[in-house]
Amino acid sequence: MAVQGGGGRRLGPFALHLWIFLSLLLFPHIRSFYLPGVAPQDFNKGDPLKVKVNKLTSTKTQLPYSYYSLPYCRPETIVDSAENLGEVLRGDRIENSPYVFKMREPQMCNVVCRVELNAKTAKEFKEKIDDEYRVNMILDNLPLVVPVRRPEQELSTVYQHGFYVGLRGQYAGSKDEKHFINNHLTFTVKFHKDPETDSSRIVGFEVKPFSVKHEYEGKWNENNRLLTCDPHAKRAVTNSDSPQEVEDKKEIIFTYDVEFQESDVKWASRWDTYLLMADDQIHWFSIVNSLMIVLFLSGMVAMIMLRTLYRDISKYNQLETQEEAQEETGWKLVHGDVFRPPTNSDLLCVYAGTGVQFFGMILVTMIFAALGFLSPSNRGGLMTAMLLLWVVMGLFAGYSATRLYKMFKGTDWKKIALKTAFMFPGTVFAIFFVLNAIIWGEKSSGAVPFGTMFALVLLWFGISVPLVFVGGYVGFKKPAIEDPVKTNKIPRQIPEQAWYMNPVFSILIGGILPFGAVFIELFFILTSIWLHQFYYIFGFLFIVFLILLVTCAEITIVLCYFQLCSEDYLWWWRSYLTSGSSAFYLFLYAAFYFFTKLEITKPVSGVLYFGYMLIGSYAFFVLTGAVGFYACLLFTRLIYSSVKID
Repeated sequence: MAVQGGGGRRLGPFALHLWIFLSLLLFPHIRSFYLPGVAPQDFNKGDPLKVKVNKLTSTKTQLPYSYYSLPYCRPETIVDSAENLGEVLRGDRIENSPYVFKMREPQMCNVVCRVELNAKTAKEFKEKIDDEYRVNMILDNLPLVVPVRRPEQELSTVYQHGFYVGLRGQYAGSKDEKHFINNHLTFTVKFHKDPETDSSRIVGFEVKPFSVKHEYEGKWNENNRLLTCDPHAKRAVTNSDSPQEVEDKKEIIFTYDVEFQESDVKWASRWDTYLLMADDQIHWFSIVNSLMIVLFLSGMVAMIMLRTLYRDISKYNQLETQEEAQEETGWKLVHGDVFRPPTNSDLLCVYAGTGVQFFGMILVTMIFAALGFLSPSNRGGLMTAMLLLWVVMGLFAGYSATRLYKMFKGTDWKKIALKTAFMFPGTVFAIFFVLNAIIWGEKSSGAVPFGTMFALVLLWFGISVPLVFVGGYVGFKKPAIEDPVKTNKIPRQIPEQAWYMNPVFSILIGGILPFGAVFIELFFILTSIWLHQFYYIFGFLFIVFLILLVTCAEITIVLCYFQLCSEDYLWWWRSYLTSGSSAFYLFLYAAFYFFTKLEITKPVSGVLYFGYMLIGSYAFFVLTGAVGFYACLLFTRLIYSSVKID
């Protein structure tokens, strides 16, 4: 049985066994199957292999550009590949190229074209070389990688995405730094051969770039034989000793070689090389260590809470006289005010509903990603799935917001549904629109086209908003949630609190533990986004996500319990902000990462980084805040329904 996940990445052992079991149970007559859209392609000897070009990327600017924004060799007609929503939002621009191979037929020193630079094109190349831009290509859905040998590391070879446009250097005996372009590419196509059918499947796509100043006799024409690279004389390019300089009026001849290398790697495992790109033993140990610490702390918190609450409830329920009850202090004394609706209760309902929407979106996305459906081979699949799930989860956002609103004795559910549908998405869209305008001003391919922007607005207004209203209608029609105790007409005076129970202090303290649960995983996520690396450890991410939920719930419950024991019953907003404050630490960590790990020099790129991290931190605040709030709501209802109130 051939079970594939996400365009060639193998499913994990648990997921694999689950698929086999379900398929045998539900489809006993099916011999083999592939997940939709990821079937392998077989090539016979001599079949054409068409290389596609993708965007130019740089970790220094974070601004992608289309391949043909530079004066590279062009095919007769440039054809854009169909891209999904996620690919467009990522700035992918996949187009055809003049590089065409024939399966298992090596080629040497193929001339692609000759380009004569002028002042403008030379400047464009120099700028891209200065900003360390890389050229990305694709063959049979595999990205082009450059093998780099690192003898000091455990893995002797690591793979970098794409090759540099060029490099800066000096001629021997010269102090002036020059720009040199990588104009000769030695491609290596790795294939796995089927011994029965003689067909092959592509399992690797590598390149070694060289900068070579090609020479020829006489005037240039298409039939000229190069002196520096000649297949007839078996003269191949093996070094960049005589590099091609980038200057006005210089000519550049682009050439390439193709080598075919048989590999034992099967098609199902071809992404393993791409995903194991670094020595991650230390990283795995750090993640496991972090998870163990968080689990230990969570267990301690849970044990303390259970023992303390059990003793409190038993003691209160054993009181026999009113005098004894009046002598007691603590959380029971505020039973007449603890369920009093908070100030700005409408806003709390909106944020709680939005948090539920986020929780549903991330939970489903995590499950699909952990099962291998959203692997890196499915370009843009993760972002597309998250957007569509966000839209669908609007149903639950409306339901939970109006349900809470009715508990607060509210009557105008349409107002709450409208705010839920527009407040968070509207804020994010406004920031995104400004950032997109900045990218558009830089003429980057990362700018979202008008058509895609219209599609996003259509998803929002055409599907998400109606679903929020449907959910809101259903939620408001449900019977109101009854409070376990009656609320007094006159609010009780809150006694003076100790310094450590100050709202700002306790809220900031409460956000540390949830952030501690995710900060190591956050390093990997930021690296994958801003250093253009694959992120693939979704199984660990799912575990970290579950621990984040438990940690948010427990730390909020503990601090809420201490607050109620201090006879402060204003817990509604504080419960949301306690776990939500972890977003503040997330943004601080993002700033730390920016100054320590990234080499961004352009102000525009810095604005984009902090703009997108602000959106991410805002989303994290909404998610963690809602988890803490609902945990606290459940906790308070549970403890006040467990004691005898006279």
